[in-house]
Amino acid sequence: MKQYEAADIRNFAIVGHQASGKTILSDAMLVCSGKIGKVGSIQAGTTVSDYHPSEKERQISVHASLMHTEWMGRKFNIIDTPGYQDFISEGLGALRVGDFALVVVSATSGVELGTTQVWDYATRYGIPKMVVINGCDKEHTRFNEIVDQLKDAFGNNLVPMNIPVNPGPAFNEILDVMRIARVRYATDGSGRFSEVPLEGADRDMVKALHQQVIEYVAETDDTLMERFFEQDGLSEEELRASLHAAIQKQIFVPIFTVSAQNNIGIARLMDIIAKYGSSPVDRKDVDAIAQDGSPALVKLEDPVPRCYVWKTISEAHVGDLSFFRIYSGNIRAGQEVWNADRDMAEKFGPIAIMQGHDRVPVDVLGAGDIGVTVKLRNTHTGDTLSSPQKRLRLPKVVYPTPNIHGALKLANRGEEDKLALGLATLHEEDPTFLYRNDAETSETVISGQGELHLEVIRGRLKRRFGVDIELVEPKVPYRETIKGRGDSKYRHKKQSGGSGQFAEVWLRVEPLPRDSGVEFTQSLVGQNVDRVFVPSVEKGVMSACTEGIVAGCHVTDLKVEFYDGKMHPVDSKDVAFQIAGKAAFKEAFLAAKPCLLEPIYEITIKVPEDYVGDVMGDISSRRGRISGVDNEGGFQIIMATVPQKELYRYSTVLRSLTGGRGLHSEKFSHYEEMPRDQEAKIIEAWKKSRQHDE
Repeated sequence: MKQYEAADIRNFAIVGHQASGKTILSDAMLVCSGKIGKVGSIQAGTTVSDYHPSEKERQISVHASLMHTEWMGRKFNIIDTPGYQDFISEGLGALRVGDFALVVVSATSGVELGTTQVWDYATRYGIPKMVVINGCDKEHTRFNEIVDQLKDAFGNNLVPMNIPVNPGPAFNEILDVMRIARVRYATDGSGRFSEVPLEGADRDMVKALHQQVIEYVAETDDTLMERFFEQDGLSEEELRASLHAAIQKQIFVPIFTVSAQNNIGIARLMDIIAKYGSSPVDRKDVDAIAQDGSPALVKLEDPVPRCYVWKTISEAHVGDLSFFRIYSGNIRAGQEVWNADRDMAEKFGPIAIMQGHDRVPVDVLGAGDIGVTVKLRNTHTGDTLSSPQKRLRLPKVVYPTPNIHGALKLANRGEEDKLALGLATLHEEDPTFLYRNDAETSETVISGQGELHLEVIRGRLKRRFGVDIELVEPKVPYRETIKGRGDSKYRHKKQSGGSGQFAEVWLRVEPLPRDSGVEFTQSLVGQNVDRVFVPSVEKGVMSACTEGIVAGCHVTDLKVEFYDGKMHPVDSKDVAFQIAGKAAFKEAFLAAKPCLLEPIYEITIKVPEDYVGDVMGDISSRRGRISGVDNEGGFQIIMATVPQKELYRYSTVLRSLTGGRGLHSEKFSHYEEMPRDQEAKIIEAWKKSRQHDE
């Protein structure tokens, strides 16, 4: 493939809710342009973009796949993205490097949660949208109703560019708003079509929509409306420049009707993308960050090479593949650049353009293009490759926080090193997958965007790294504290021949405000205890705080005062005062009305209005408290606080309650005292576990 100028490149992400037909749409584009012979099958695993084992096994998209084709002298870089929220990082990376979003909506299901999510993300990135209503060959197609849904959700400036004449299994005709014509498509999947002029009511309806387009476009060109009435309409050619500008500014958003499976409407969609779709020239100045942290710009025409790595994946027998978008300059195989995020030199290996799984080698890629390279030494998702002289960094994608967690249990001992490598590698590939070693619970906890996300991670660990794991419910990091004051005078005396041990420690404890931690003080007077033993007592107290006293949890939010004691001139030593300090603290703690604290999380839930009652009832059953309800684009936003214990696999429950149309985010808020009945269960469970261990 030749090297294209930036103005002739169309980089776009195909995004939308799950099962809206994004993968089949990308296949249909490749069929139309002659890259492949026929549209593939999800069930048979024969689509170009769904090629990974996990995708074929589950029959869903898990990765963002890059494809390319040529149409009307333009190069299309097509990025097919997963619709499941579990794999939102793939869509975010694609939107970060795309110049516009092709938002796919099911002709039967309409606007869904995933639709609004990707729309919001595209808006944040400042890129235009085009909408495709896909699947008009299905039973129970609801074109007019879905257009109304789109307008209600995203604004009245969404305008159909074509209308299905005969939606349903026989679908093969559309009314084209721009051509003011009836278009009849072949039913053999070839994409061929013929046109006939419109007459009667159909013509009046299409002319009215055509005028709507002119009215929106006229906001960029005052002379267009006058010419429209003089000429009884305007041709596409007369509209070209202004139509492009109107789409870029999102003065209006075009809606297209297609059947990707039968290749109906695809060629016309590709025509519009080629003629009016965004190119890198439309966003030729990109915000960046200079080495000193000050704002900077990356300009498309700058000869200095700068590119952003938006995806990293490891392929068997190949190694790490780094997907990059070039924002200025050219990139060649073997070229040396500077990783501005990690402050180190890098060297490009062979570069290629992708067709799903297949790499097509190229010698050079220019500004605005998207490609892939192999075996970069220390470059990961989100890094900027720049010039050593001008080390600008491009802003990283901000990913959503995980909302589901699982604790790891290794099936086989001795695989800790392989596990550590696997977790680190998978996090570099997928920034929405996190892992941590919890010091309080002594567990390795992994976190993701949903149950399916964690299952895919588990499968990758086994398949690629040979590590078999079990996922269990993570322990909750409860805390112990006190509500009153306590005092203890503890004597430790041990005499068993030879040197003995002696220490007497007098302690007072009192509560502190929440989140104060443990404050250890001493107010010794006189010579009863040598000050050299103060650190020993503190060490004993802190040991007890780490181990826990009533339920094996960390102790917090109290003040410990070591105010007096006794010592022996020979038998007093460090270990004796550690033991005495620990025991004295336990006695004082138990005398000070101990209680358990539990972590409370803030959650934000986005659901269709029909499910609000069920969701709020479920929150109440989880000891949650509703703090507010808001409205956002036809969805209800419920804000609540819920104990962490009650949130295990909540994302799975929420999806079940809402038919897959609910989404939530969560973040730690604070610790608060547990109800007595819940506290008793935790303490009893801890006592039983100690008896079992003994």
